[in-house]
Amino acid sequence: MAPTPSDRPGTPGVTRQPERVGSTDRPFGALLTAMVTPMTADGAVDLDAAARLAVHLVDHGHDGLVLNGTTGEAPTTHAPEKADLVRAVVDAVGDRAVVVAGAGSNDTAHAVRMAEQAAEAGAHGLLVVSPYYSRPSQEGVYQHTVAVADATDLPVMLYDVPARTVVRYSLATLERLAAHDRVVAVKDATGDVVGAMRAIEATGLAYYAGDDALLLPFLAVGGVGLVSMAAHLVGDELAAVIRAADAGDLATARATFLEAMPMIDLVCGSGNGALRSKLTLALLGLIPTATMRLPQAAADAEEVAQVRTALVAAGRLD
Repeated sequence: MAPTPSDRPGTPGVTRQPERVGSTDRPFGALLTAMVTPMTADGAVDLDAAARLAVHLVDHGHDGLVLNGTTGEAPTTHAPEKADLVRAVVDAVGDRAVVVAGAGSNDTAHAVRMAEQAAEAGAHGLLVVSPYYSRPSQEGVYQHTVAVADATDLPVMLYDVPARTVVRYSLATLERLAAHDRVVAVKDATGDVVGAMRAIEATGLAYYAGDDALLLPFLAVGGVGLVSMAAHLVGDELAAVIRAADAGDLATARATFLEAMPMIDLVCGSGNGALRSKLTLALLGLIPTATMRLPQAAADAEEVAQVRTALVAAGRLD
């Protein structure tokens, strides 16, 4: 079996965040949000709004924030914008949370540059997705990931999301990558809880659920936490679910999770979590606009009304 994260040497220049929940080794904390990238009405990245949102999230149950991922519209933001966003959020939250920056591309050289720029901007860790569209072999996936991991001294969370990439990390590839000192965790959005259980046992990597609705099953098979979209709205509740599960109080964990389910369904059940996250945050006044960049189109009047009605029904909006 590969070494567990606690067996691996520390990462130079990176301060491990204190454990806030339970005793399981959580290299990136227990609850992270895949944060939206706020934009002005004309589509410019709004760094001030991003900093305010980051502080709000950290004030509401979050151990960490993932920037420049899918929910952050990474495919349509550019290198200087990505680096500026990391810098603004790190400056805003300081050492109160782990800031993980996406370094995902199907061009390995591009992903390496993204990793280097994120490190220079002050990120505490990297999120590295399996290369999409190109459908590389498992050897290609392995070499790509190692190249990005070798580019900086930052700890790496792999992102396994075959619905978007087509290519999934095989168990054999995960075992090989787990031997790398800086590969410490996986964000698993495969929907395969049994596969995750087997990988946790085989690799010793820290597994984070990448689907909000599967948080409890992932915790049950050895997962350590969640990288969430709905936690933009229910961070305190999801953090409480993890604390209760850590304490062995599954009845409280289940009841608390059920309370959060309406917001999980609202954000994650539409098929476009980035749009729903921005729309709900804008309606609640937590970001100035719900502006997105094409090819992500704005919500139409019907969807805005639907989301507003759900927020009112949940008691979150007058």
